[in-house]
Amino acid sequence: MEGTKPVNKKLAAVLSGGAVLVLALTGCGGDDGNKELDAWAKKVCDALPAQDAKVDAANAAIKQAATDDNAPANVQKTDSQAFQDMSDAYAALAQAVQKAGTPPDVEGGEKKQKDAVTALTTLSTSYADLKKQVDELNIKDQAKFADGLADIATQLGTLSKTGNTALQNLEQGDVKNAMAEQDSCKKVAASASARATTS
Repeated sequence: MEGTKPVNKKLAAVLSGGAVLVLALTGCGGDDGNKELDAWAKKVCDALPAQDAKVDAANAAIKQAATDDNAPANVQKTDSQAFQDMSDAYAALAQAVQKAGTPPDVEGGEKKQKDAVTALTTLSTSYADLKKQVDELNIKDQAKFADGLADIATQLGTLSKTGNTALQNLEQGDVKNAMAEQDSCKKVAASASARATTS
């Protein structure tokens, strides 16, 4: 399947940039002991590992489809499921940040929380749109399928960057420190750095 292979590899290459949203968490710990903020950070962090794993598995599936000599139908099915999983993961994260509420004692905390929820919800919707686009690709016409995948790869590149910045406004100062202290956030940050070194 020569026609789709280079494009599918492009899709995989874009993903190695990672649709991972918690890279901002690596770094300083040493929080000043604000118990309310720690409790808030725990609510958000505890939701991250499962969703991070889901996004990571979706990325891996797309990369795998790109390395196999796959028929367009298989690529379509794999990519469609992967985009659905990413959409679900970002929706769950938006819900977790929403449920956690405004981070306590943080200047502009309410706006930062709302912005993070909006960014994550938008990401979820964008991945759902990509799924729809993949589902509608013509697998019988290899050239059209390859063109469609190329468009999707371009959009995915933009989304991957957005994913990395979705929580950055929220993750600053005391919030970042409180999140960096949580075991669940430490796990996600460690797996994100491991991925960064292997990709």
